[in-house]
Amino acid sequence: MADLRVFPDKAALAEAAADWFVEHVSRNPGRIAVCLSGGSTPESLYKLLVGRDLPWDRMHIFWGDERFVPSNDPRSNARMTRAALLDHVPVPPENVHPVPTDAASPEEAARLYEATLKAFYGKDDLDQTQPLFDIVLNGLGDDGHTASLFPGSPVLDEDASWAVSAEPGMEPRVPRITLTFPALESCEAAAFLVSGEGKRAVLQRVLDGEDYPAARLQPVGSLTWFVDRAAAP
Repeated sequence: MADLRVFPDKAALAEAAADWFVEHVSRNPGRIAVCLSGGSTPESLYKLLVGRDLPWDRMHIFWGDERFVPSNDPRSNARMTRAALLDHVPVPPENVHPVPTDAASPEEAARLYEATLKAFYGKDDLDQTQPLFDIVLNGLGDDGHTASLFPGSPVLDEDASWAVSAEPGMEPRVPRITLTFPALESCEAAAFLVSGEGKRAVLQRVLDGEDYPAARLQPVGSLTWFVDRAAAP
């Protein structure tokens, strides 16, 4: 059962999400795998994490999706995360695992990223008793998408690959690489960060269980929705 938490505004949402993040990270005495999301609401969270006391040296950073653009492109999720968080905390460079958007094609980038994930995991098949990630952060699009899993996309039914290329379902119209549901769901704890009045209608439909990509996400661990009052149904 998902845990829905509503906050007065986006700033309070980000503070609460930061507390949640610290709490979950602190439970793991070993290496910690975190899967990050793009978007302005996660960006607010990342900026707050800069000031938190966390075991950055044991943390491994991954992304749930990425646009097939150069790493210094303003549209890059990894670029945003570096500017907001990673450039300001002592995560070892070898522990940061961006999608290789310098590959020859989005398909090749997805293949390489899946290989990276499997090498980190130590197995070729996901085991529900051994989650891939400690934390997965998710966003919610106006059309109900999450990561780059868009309504009507054939990748919604992908259950073998961990990472695939995906056509954009919204602006910017550039090819994307996304983790699939099996990979995103393999986590100890997942969270959706949702803010703004523009998300209210679709959030209501997702929470009602209508067939949107975000509603399909069923993590093996806990699921928490952090929502500000403007977006709350």
